[in-house]
Amino acid sequence: MRILHVLDHSIPLHSGYTFRTAAILREQRALGWDTFHLTSPKQGSTSAAVEEVDGLRFYRSTVPSAGPPGINEWRLMQATESRLDALVRELRPDVLHAHSPVLNAIPALRVGQRLGIPVVYEIRAFWEDAAVDHGTTSEGSLRYRVTRALETWAIKRVDHVFTICEGLRKDIVGRGIAEAKVTVIPNAVDIDNFQMSAPDAQTAQLRQRLGLEHCVVLGFVGSFYAYEGLDLLLEAFAAVALARPELRVLLVGGGPQDARLKAQAQALGIAGKVVFTGRVPHAEVSRYYDLIDLLAYPRHSMRLTELVTPLKPLEAMAQGHLFVASDVGGHRELIKDGETGRLFQAGSAQALAAAVTDMLDHRERWPAMRQAGRHFVEEVRNWKNSVANYKRVYDRLVPGKTA
Repeated sequence: MRILHVLDHSIPLHSGYTFRTAAILREQRALGWDTFHLTSPKQGSTSAAVEEVDGLRFYRSTVPSAGPPGINEWRLMQATESRLDALVRELRPDVLHAHSPVLNAIPALRVGQRLGIPVVYEIRAFWEDAAVDHGTTSEGSLRYRVTRALETWAIKRVDHVFTICEGLRKDIVGRGIAEAKVTVIPNAVDIDNFQMSAPDAQTAQLRQRLGLEHCVVLGFVGSFYAYEGLDLLLEAFAAVALARPELRVLLVGGGPQDARLKAQAQALGIAGKVVFTGRVPHAEVSRYYDLIDLLAYPRHSMRLTELVTPLKPLEAMAQGHLFVASDVGGHRELIKDGETGRLFQAGSAQALAAAVTDMLDHRERWPAMRQAGRHFVEEVRNWKNSVANYKRVYDRLVPGKTA
């Protein structure tokens, strides 16, 4: 089986998108399949047309000159299609496997139809929803309606649709797609790369450097987007900290909300108890996780967070970390309240404060929760289980190739 993946971007860039991609590619190769990988121009300028990264070879697309909205997207698709057409003729794949956004699916469809190759489309989030959550459009606007129509146009024409969770699957079926044409490849973790947390002497040194000695630490590690709800975390912390002077917040990462969160901490009078580390090298992230007693995933409720399952709670479970999380649909699909994590009412700082207080007051529950989370990723949400779901579809499209 020869599969040519068409991707938005890839490692060495760091994001949930690139980590999921790398895990899928490695597991497909472990099954004996040949995988090839093309990134769109959104990878950015690279030093070579072909790059080897962590044992995976990525073909890069030419980055076109920027243009106004609409023209810019058309140029991106043209560049992807041109590079893809040449690669298909060279590599002769059995299947074209496009990954969201639809800017990758449309070039794959055009090339696949022209050269007679099956095309599958894997949706990790809808392009129109991502645009809303990053502030480049608004729900119901003309641009939103056009991008939504493009997504629907593409999923009706590909040979099969993959997606990452039940929330997205239901949305896709609701657009008139037959249930048999949609398969969930759940988010998962590579359990060999995530071991149970084990703080060491270097962790102690880092704790001292950040001024967190003898403190109880609430924390978040990731990108500071508005939908992550870190504003809610600071509001709740301000209330809980009144009765717990040893409590601190550790925010590891950065992003669009960085300045706003720092200003909020000042306004709430808690700036001295909130540590902003800025972005840290990926290789050091696990050490920062080990500083945190209780993680918080306070995502606000919106289409993206209600439909899409994140990776962070699964990674936390794999490392034996404890967390509280808002009860948006993406979290409810992953987390058993009180067993593998603690859920609270989305959007409510009071509910978040109560959940944090309850967790800190009942540490006797923590060992069982750690073990339950680790068991869940070991037995259910691992990449071997998830990637096995591709086989049935590939077998139907190209019989006899996946054996």
